[in-house]
Amino acid sequence: MNTYSRIGISVGLFSFLTCQFIACSPSSVSDRLPILGEREITETDKDGIKLMDTLYHTIPDFTLVDQDSNIVSKNTLKGKIYLTDFFFTRCPTICPVTARNLLQVAKHFVNEPRVVIVSHTVDPRYHRPYVLKRYAAELGAPSNWLFLHGPKAAVYELAGNEGYFSFAQQDPNAPGGFVHSGAFTLVDTAFRIRAVYDGTKTDSIPKIIADIQVLLNEG
Repeated sequence: MNTYSRIGISVGLFSFLTCQFIACSPSSVSDRLPILGEREITETDKDGIKLMDTLYHTIPDFTLVDQDSNIVSKNTLKGKIYLTDFFFTRCPTICPVTARNLLQVAKHFVNEPRVVIVSHTVDPRYHRPYVLKRYAAELGAPSNWLFLHGPKAAVYELAGNEGYFSFAQQDPNAPGGFVHSGAFTLVDTAFRIRAVYDGTKTDSIPKIIADIQVLLNEG
């Protein structure tokens, strides 16, 4: 399957998720957010009683490095609600827009220790920690925003349908040399995906903030 076919599948999935759970289902802060992705029903036997349990899609393990050269893994984000995306600093298209939108969310929750913003660079060869640190400073990113880099293959796999329901690829024919989704993915404290948003839309911000508050209220 070529790059554009993979992108087409991911874009289709993103569009479906956006329609099903975001644009077509506006929620109030009293609603419970759905858990997205495939699920598996398991059966166990306890004292002769059959118990059914549902296993949901969760974010796979990862080990990346942030703008301060700290190692970041699932253990780092344990107990956190986080909003994540994929970007590169030399992006001439959607990244300036998505960065501004994420900045609003980050600032809104800057005093809430349970909420973190997590951005993954799709260009790790260029984006060493000092480059990401400079970019974060220029953007005015608060301390609750992590900018991560790591092996390209690991980051791209994490972006896909086994991870955040997004996509990222290197493409010499694309503006800036990379293609990636403008999606924001909302992850709960159990590393389950609870919503996917179009991060290029400013009008997504109030819903993102409201949905994060829903997760905070879940405890």
